[in-house]
Amino acid sequence: MGYGIIKIIDSRPLLVCLGIIELNKFTDHYIKLKKLYERTTQLIDQYHPDELAIEAPFYGRNVQSMLLLGRAQGAAITAALNRSIPIFEYAPRKIKLSITGHGNASKEQVASLLQSIFKIDKIPKKLDATDGLAVALCHFYQKNLSAGSNSYKSWNEFIRKNPGRIK
Repeated sequence: MGYGIIKIIDSRPLLVCLGIIELNKFTDHYIKLKKLYERTTQLIDQYHPDELAIEAPFYGRNVQSMLLLGRAQGAAITAALNRSIPIFEYAPRKIKLSITGHGNASKEQVASLLQSIFKIDKIPKKLDATDGLAVALCHFYQKNLSAGSNSYKSWNEFIRKNPGRIK
């Protein structure tokens, strides 16, 4: 599982760290879930994030893979909930769209854009790390969109609240 941690300074996202939680050396699925929970908890305790954004489960070609992925995501979500951290989920297509402008972008395209945005010297070999970072950046973009979107009841209200935008 990949992860990316960003912090916001002056309304700009800055990379804190990115990486993967390596589980290949474990053969038992339940031990993998335990290790995923423990490492996620360690990251939370180390970096004290305000929120956790996670990729929503998606159905690929294999139902069994989706089940395993859902369990892994549940372990990470549980770690955040145990530290009272709010959870936000984003569909893979939404994440790709928010980073690249294209919902069908490849992992390599996403990684390349993240490398440019965050001035990363070298893209990690395992693109799960940049996938995790993409979720974090997507969440930042979505929060800024919702925070910046004002609804107005009329043109008069818009003009009253935005006098500098009228010429």
